[in-house]
Amino acid sequence: MEGGSFTLRTGSTERQGDHEIEWRFGSSRTLLIRIKAGNMITSNDTSHTIFRDRLQLERQTGDLTITNITNEHAGVYELSIDLGQTELQKKFIVAVYAPVPVPVITRYSPQCSSSSSSGFKRVLLCSVVNVSHVTLSWYKGNSLLSSISVSDLSISLSLPLEVEYQDKNTYSCVVNNPVSTQTKHLDIDQLCQTCSGRTLVI
Repeated sequence: MEGGSFTLRTGSTERQGDHEIEWRFGSSRTLLIRIKAGNMITSNDTSHTIFRDRLQLERQTGDLTITNITNEHAGVYELSIDLGQTELQKKFIVAVYAPVPVPVITRYSPQCSSSSSSGFKRVLLCSVVNVSHVTLSWYKGNSLLSSISVSDLSISLSLPLEVEYQDKNTYSCVVNNPVSTQTKHLDIDQLCQTCSGRTLVI
């Protein structure tokens, strides 16, 4: 999650001898940090880039931790360890997500609709703005009614739901991504009190 940290692990519990360990980032394979002959070397390029004051290397294992992350730290990280006659290489693909906002429920249909069989109905919209890589869902109790997912960057997303005023079931709108979830519960009684032309934000 943005603002957090992550650790890329070599898989070693201890480093044997004076093996050279090197971490690189991105398609340009920018050198981030290196251990050589027991000395830690930080690339000059990191002093004025997105990695400034964010790199922490565990000398014994070579594990790399990056702190206070942003979306700019997403990408491919490469590890190489010179074992003498052989070289160990690994790649890590890192995705960074922003915390999701609390969804907003608004009334979509401008007027109440009714039928003799089902009574008054209202179409609602659950919406989130400026999101990416999220899933937006309506639930009735614990049962999923509908959902929509998006992977685009910084867009607004809405999902409709038709409910009856007499309906006493519990509805909720949920937005989530791989690192966070927010839920907004629907108050049918509050909705029932507003059958005018103005939009209601619940």
